[in-house]
Amino acid sequence: MTSVYDFEAQTINGESVKLDQYRGKVLLIVNTASKCGFTPQFEGLEKLWKDLGPKGLAIVGFPCNQFGGQDPGDNSEIASFCQLNYGVSFPMMAKIDVNGPNAHPLYQHLVKEAPGILGTKSIKWNFTKFLIGRDGRVLGRYAPTDTPKGLIADIDKALAAS
Repeated sequence: MTSVYDFEAQTINGESVKLDQYRGKVLLIVNTASKCGFTPQFEGLEKLWKDLGPKGLAIVGFPCNQFGGQDPGDNSEIASFCQLNYGVSFPMMAKIDVNGPNAHPLYQHLVKEAPGILGTKSIKWNFTKFLIGRDGRVLGRYAPTDTPKGLIADIDKALAAS
């Protein structure tokens, strides 16, 4: 059976990384955008990273420009924006598509494992979140309106699982 550990991604700096490096951690995967009404969630995600990272949480952001053209910059512009405006220090990946024929294989897997409302297999907007257990399996999918703070109970439960 496939898990998130079977995928690779490019960092925002262009390096190829295997998601296998997160094996044994609880992972929160988020498609992000720099010019979205939900962009301030970067602050909450950074707080989760700082507070729960030492307990085993990893957060990985995937910029995407598929929703209203809200992340038009290149990878270096996105990295600068996230750092300067929100102090983002959690890993950010290169900009990807999360829907359609060019969707990143990781996102093809995530939407299959955790469909949205009414079984939809697509991402509806920026800041959709996927919680991954220590075993690499998808535990849950969260809407853009679900704040990082609102995920703490589920993250704590995942961190407590062996």
